[in-house]
Amino acid sequence: MAKQDRAIRTRRTILEAAASVFEKQGYQAATITEILKTAGVTKGALYFHFQSKEDLAAGVLSEQEPGQAVPTQSTKLQELVDVGMLLAYRLRTDPLVRASVRLTLDHQAHGLDRRGPFLRWSEANQRFLDAAARQGELLPHVNPRATADLYVGAFAGLQMMSQTLSDYEDLAERLSVLQHHLMPSIAMPAVLASLDLAPDRADRIAETAAAS
Repeated sequence: MAKQDRAIRTRRTILEAAASVFEKQGYQAATITEILKTAGVTKGALYFHFQSKEDLAAGVLSEQEPGQAVPTQSTKLQELVDVGMLLAYRLRTDPLVRASVRLTLDHQAHGLDRRGPFLRWSEANQRFLDAAARQGELLPHVNPRATADLYVGAFAGLQMMSQTLSDYEDLAERLSVLQHHLMPSIAMPAVLASLDLAPDRADRIAETAAAS
């Protein structure tokens, strides 16, 4: 068990080092040598966990996957809001997530498949929206698939703007503004009135998720 725990810690150390180098230098300019130097591990340790720079990048990209659960709510639209708010919190507090998003948007990352995070976030959002439709939460005209794609695209643009202007410090506020504009166009009035779209929802959801 101790050996397994050590391997997990080493893998995490390598991923964090790769994230730091990718975020500072971009994918193309980053080198295995620089990642090794930052991680303080041997080449053998790195290649035990990751076969290549592309494999390392894939590991970093996986850090923004919509897998971290949010507390169950009575409305699926609130869960959709909360997943976005939790990502906003993680972008502000987790260097691995920040590096993952930078890689996703790095147009110079030739040879790296950057489609996965967009597709998986759209799929996750569509599952929330499909469930919301089954519970009668959506207005009749709403197309869950198109709305899921719109939500991901809008978030991507907001996070780029927030990163540039405030290093993500105002992302929760910007996301709250987006929610206040988007939700009235898709949510039934009674559901809309019940939604918590406040900027501090991000911190509260993160605390609840950490305690669960």
